[in-house]
Amino acid sequence: MQDTTVTEATPADATADAAAQPAPDRTPDVWDCLIVGGGPAGLTAAIYLARFHRRALVVDKGEGRMQMIPVSHNHAGYPDGVAGVALLDRMREQARQYGATLRTGEVVGLHRDGDGFRAETHDGAVRARTVLLATGVVNHRPPLDEAQHADAVARGLLRYCPICDAFEQTGKRIGVLGGDTHGLAEALFLRSYSRDITLLGLASVALTPDEQAQADAAGIRVVTTPVSSFDFGDEVRLTLDDGSTVVLDTLYAGLGSTTRNDLGRALGTDLCENQCFLTDDQQRTNVPGIYAAGDAVEGLDQISYAMGTAARAAVAIHNDLRDRDGQTLAE
Repeated sequence: MQDTTVTEATPADATADAAAQPAPDRTPDVWDCLIVGGGPAGLTAAIYLARFHRRALVVDKGEGRMQMIPVSHNHAGYPDGVAGVALLDRMREQARQYGATLRTGEVVGLHRDGDGFRAETHDGAVRARTVLLATGVVNHRPPLDEAQHADAVARGLLRYCPICDAFEQTGKRIGVLGGDTHGLAEALFLRSYSRDITLLGLASVALTPDEQAQADAAGIRVVTTPVSSFDFGDEVRLTLDDGSTVVLDTLYAGLGSTTRNDLGRALGTDLCENQCFLTDDQQRTNVPGIYAAGDAVEGLDQISYAMGTAARAAVAIHNDLRDRDGQTLAE
């Protein structure tokens, strides 16, 4: 006969059981982690933290670079490619499924608040025990209006990431807009995909003799006359200051980028060359309780790299909070 004896739960058992349950579906007074930025890094961290039963809040302006990606062919698991917007939508759905909270908005201020932090947003103040800065970077764009820029990117005529999509440009006429050392470095990287590489600039291209020698040795055409206008039709047609034109199949903007680091800078986080956040091997910055992941840290600007740093940050955040709460093995 089946034993139907019921054992009364002790208070300790009830406490342990409650601690093992997901956080209630409500807005807490203090979040375990505020994640600033809802790109691949921020959303990966949100998924991990939610599955750790942590109260995670993502605040995102909706200006991340991933949503500009027409199709990514080098993201593992998508042999036919995946659009940036589609991948973001799936990651948001997954984060919400496990209990993360996602808000559209902007964190405009971040301050120490006791042993945690207070963030100012357009929707009011948010308090959190830890903060993950997954703020990304902003590409420096050619002088195009928003509609023309969006159309050129969507049709693959204007590009920003040779590592991501240069394979699809193999053998084509490729231009690099960036008449300095950074631009030449990008042109040299692209040389393994095509013999037809042209380096141009918004101002006069002036390479050093050594840089010009390297360009010549690689067979890179250097156009010294500045580009004055852009026409993205069936192909890329650039008009130069002297009235001549350069016709290409695609144009890479090699104009550099700026890291969104204002929130961390205000708290005193260390930066690499005044740009990317410096972290330890667990994505901790030098400011206790502040972590950074994704393109905002030094490394490859790649979806997979962003996700990897975010996973590492989320585990560190969870374990550091466990340690603060006395839930780790004493050494």
